[in-house]
Amino acid sequence: MPPLLLLRSCPPVCSSEWPGGQERDAPELLDAAELARADAMLPGTRAVFLTGRLAQRRFAAGLLDVPASDLTACYSCPRCGTGPGISHGRPGYTLKGSAGAGAAVPLLLSLSRAAGWTLLAAVIDPGPGLRLGIDVEDPARTDFDGFDAVALAPAEQQGLRGLSGRVLLRERARLWTRKEAWLKMTGDGLRTAPETLDVLHDPGIRQLIRDLAPAETGLPADFGAAAALSFIPWLGKLSG
Repeated sequence: MPPLLLLRSCPPVCSSEWPGGQERDAPELLDAAELARADAMLPGTRAVFLTGRLAQRRFAAGLLDVPASDLTACYSCPRCGTGPGISHGRPGYTLKGSAGAGAAVPLLLSLSRAAGWTLLAAVIDPGPGLRLGIDVEDPARTDFDGFDAVALAPAEQQGLRGLSGRVLLRERARLWTRKEAWLKMTGDGLRTAPETLDVLHDPGIRQLIRDLAPAETGLPADFGAAAALSFIPWLGKLSG
């Protein structure tokens, strides 16, 4: 059976019914490394960070049918390692208490943010070696001189010739989210220069990426979003 990609979007400040709920809930649900990272942030960035982490934890807990407080964050970074002291990189969780204490939960996760929105993705019971990456972008963030030169491969730049206005910005966002999703899936991140990746034409990349429509994500209609999954049979919904 192909892996099933599960998605959830959260609007800005969605961790509670009222603003400030992140500060109330974070000490109870988040782990020490996550809280320490949040403490180093400016208030606006902190609120977005806490909202995303709380949403991700609750998303994972709901899929696993366990209390969110029973999960311990266990991030994995290619440079820093894996464990409860890591607060960045590829997300994951272990279980507290019970017979499964300390075991990694059977869940692949990825998170992305744009303009205060959070997009979450998961695969339950992933097979060995399966990897996942998602990304979301507000097209308005691509509206600056020099974007194409720093973000797009030459063939991609050629493909955007003649486009302008909102159409151009949406296409930039589409390509950018493909690149970010791919680099999250591989674990390379921006250590790989994005302009060296051709996500529009390279078949080895395109076959593992698909664009995500607003109807799937629940995001604003003009946002770009993409997912990368290292498993070819999921390609029934591959976008061009």
